[in-house]
Amino acid sequence: MALIVQKYGGTSVGSVERIQAVAQRVYQTVKAGNSIVVVVSAMGKTTDGLVKLANEISPNPNRREMDMLLSTGEQVTIALLSMALQELGQPAISMTGAQVGIVTEAEHSRARILHIETTRLTRHINAGKVVVVAGFQGISSAGEMEITTLGRGGSDTSAVAIAAALGASFCEIYTDVPGILTTDPRLVAEAQLIDAITCDEMLELASLGAKVLHPRAVEIARNYGVPLVVRSSWTDQPGTWVTSAKPQGRSLINLEIARPVDAVEFDTDQAKVALLRVPDKPGVAARLFGEISRQKVDVDLIIQSVHEGNSNDIAFTVTTPILRRAEAVVTAIAPALRSQSHPKLDEAEVMIEHNIAKVSIAGAGMIGRPGVAAKMFATLAEAGVNIQMISTSEVKVSCVVDAAQCDRAVLALRTAFEIEAGEEGTRGQGGQGRIIEQTSPLSPASPVRGVALDLNQARLAIRQLPDRPGMAAKLFGLLAQHNISVDMIIQSQRCRVINGVPRRDIAFTVSRIDGENAKKMLTQVAAELGWGEVVLDSAIAKVSIVGAGMVGQPGIAAKMFEALAQQQINIQMIATSEIKISCVVAQEQGVKALQAIHAAFELAGSEKFVVPA
Repeated sequence: MALIVQKYGGTSVGSVERIQAVAQRVYQTVKAGNSIVVVVSAMGKTTDGLVKLANEISPNPNRREMDMLLSTGEQVTIALLSMALQELGQPAISMTGAQVGIVTEAEHSRARILHIETTRLTRHINAGKVVVVAGFQGISSAGEMEITTLGRGGSDTSAVAIAAALGASFCEIYTDVPGILTTDPRLVAEAQLIDAITCDEMLELASLGAKVLHPRAVEIARNYGVPLVVRSSWTDQPGTWVTSAKPQGRSLINLEIARPVDAVEFDTDQAKVALLRVPDKPGVAARLFGEISRQKVDVDLIIQSVHEGNSNDIAFTVTTPILRRAEAVVTAIAPALRSQSHPKLDEAEVMIEHNIAKVSIAGAGMIGRPGVAAKMFATLAEAGVNIQMISTSEVKVSCVVDAAQCDRAVLALRTAFEIEAGEEGTRGQGGQGRIIEQTSPLSPASPVRGVALDLNQARLAIRQLPDRPGMAAKLFGLLAQHNISVDMIIQSQRCRVINGVPRRDIAFTVSRIDGENAKKMLTQVAAELGWGEVVLDSAIAKVSIVGAGMVGQPGIAAKMFEALAQQQINIQMIATSEIKISCVVAQEQGVKALQAIHAAFELAGSEKFVVPA
């Protein structure tokens, strides 16, 4: 007999008829010999309606009172579903987050789960009852007994956390789509259902805006080895399995706030190739990486930074054995990328740097925690290690440093993040660290699993930041202090010496709602810290491809860039990890970019998915 946790979202319980249909599904699962815990969201648009009511009372309602208000939505659903099950003759009991024992931080509207007291829950399960739990909510510890909510996607988080605490056989997430699709079916109707996907791939997609699963839920599943399946509550289709590696015996205490970094990885077998002053126009990246792909040169990190004027810089890292081949390709193509308007002033320049190392921190727990990257940069600064390149993903932050400083950097990071000896990555592994140890369920012929679009980001650029240890730590430490999470981080390759001080530009993306506040805060400190102008651009979109099968296939990036070039879409920024490539483009071109990339990788199926209203 299996112990199963099922979660039903708002559309799945949006009416009395839908609640009765859910009750039938739960009843049949019990009759098949299983024990069931059901986690539900508020009915339909109930939460939106409650927010609207609050805003009619106050333009800036108190967060504690908002938690008190919003937690009532799920309480309606649990009572009705419990009644529906009882009408079918199935013993059931409804329980709020507090009654279940979901203990959280005392952070209203965005609390993280500390632990779950399972005694009461287990007693009801053993008595043969279906326990119907209010998702999205918990109760604070330390005797305050305050009702808290977990923030967006909180019911997903509740369900997976309960599954982890109970040691459930698996957790089913029921939603309004048949599973995890290759992209948003609202933008590409022929989006294809994915049979299985790894937690690492899903973390990237979820963090990039794929709303079918919240990243925090995937983070818990990955950390505790909870098998997940995403299914439609409207059909009996098998859905998508989200697989994870075998867990490493994590404690269930401090469930969501335990060690955010699982590993420190390093690779000293790397070299950097940079192409400076290439024209800032569609097709340049496609041409460069198309030639690199044809010459079978496998690249690791790729970054394209923002720059003033009509030119840009593109840099990438390769393993040392293929550096000469990479240098030959880039040197041959550089003259062809020369700007026609100012051929002498803007001639593309090739810059090769030997003796570098890539040092990374990896872990699902860094999602949504702005202080983690800042702590890495501060740790490197305190160790006197200067950062030459930065590349980020949802589950990894990588820095390129001088190879002579690698051991010092690794030791400092291991100490700072409390990583035991032996847990760090392997020297000279060519960028393939622990974070991608899972293999993709699809065949190698399908290296890209999904395409995601984020239209809710803004880009900040700081001009002429002094190029010395501690600058990145200061910058991202300030953002962390203001609870501003950063996504992409790009440091320019071009260095200018002004008044004897070498300087670089640095650009990064944040949530659009944080853009103005971040600019105002950084502008206030820029003068005293010797920084240049702070520039905000809110009219951007980030389009990304994700897939564990991309590793070791140099043509993937070229194919993505070519798809954008064919649509005359200019790439403003590029950042990569082992399993993701992200490009920033103009906001109005975001949807077209996603559709072009999805088509280029032939991810469309023959069936059209219609998302229920």
